[in-house]
Amino acid sequence: MPSVIAITNQKGGVGKTTTAVNISACLGAIGIKVLLIDMDAQANCTSGLGFEKTPNASLYPVLLGERKLTGQIIKTECENVSIIPSEFDLCAAEVELARLSFETTKGKSRKNPDHHLTWLKEALKPIIKGKEFDVVLIDCPPSLGKLTLSVLIASHMLLIPLQCEYYPLEGISSITDLMNQLKSSGVNKQLELIGVLMTMFDSRTNLSRMVVGEVREHFKDKVFNTIIPRATRIAEAPSHGKPIIQYDPYSAGSAAYESAAIELAKRLGIKQ
Repeated sequence: MPSVIAITNQKGGVGKTTTAVNISACLGAIGIKVLLIDMDAQANCTSGLGFEKTPNASLYPVLLGERKLTGQIIKTECENVSIIPSEFDLCAAEVELARLSFETTKGKSRKNPDHHLTWLKEALKPIIKGKEFDVVLIDCPPSLGKLTLSVLIASHMLLIPLQCEYYPLEGISSITDLMNQLKSSGVNKQLELIGVLMTMFDSRTNLSRMVVGEVREHFKDKVFNTIIPRATRIAEAPSHGKPIIQYDPYSAGSAAYESAAIELAKRLGIKQ
């Protein structure tokens, strides 16, 4: 059964999408079959793998019940990696989920009154039951809105990229608190933190080292041993529509994400 992993952080600019793209590509390179789902209307995962934004290509038609999730999957140029892209119409998903939630609170009869919470979990069932993928990675919007909530309800695990600076450190408790609420309420009892991945580490600054130390003290072995450096080549790769292992396979950034992917595979118990 494939593991469904939400890659999320309510703070933008922490390397969330960069991590989603590069972890996917690096897992694929070691023989692990990956489905990457771009749930962010900015569609940076989509463009980062060389795809244009295409109307109705996202999961929005799936939310509306007009299409099946499996029909939205397309193969990428990365070995063993497929993607469900995003585009601007996904912005409407938050509004649609709010409308469905409002209808539920007003007691309107619906075939599934919890559809606004469980639509993605239901849509993923054919993937979970199938053998086409080993891992499903979902790149969430940089917020804790209804779209992100639906991802967390559908996921088995949570991966949090965390920039080695002070402000991202402040917000991480909001995500873990939400995870614990979903578990304790019974909405998603199986949701676990698979790990915190430190990103944009600058070895020249005391701040980066201090943040890593604080996070390791609090999250212990949940923090990945691998640390992603702040690197120009990593930042350049998305503009070429390629992950770092294709754009500059011999760079420090490529080596770091390869190491992080291997570490993630071990945490998932996937034999390589």
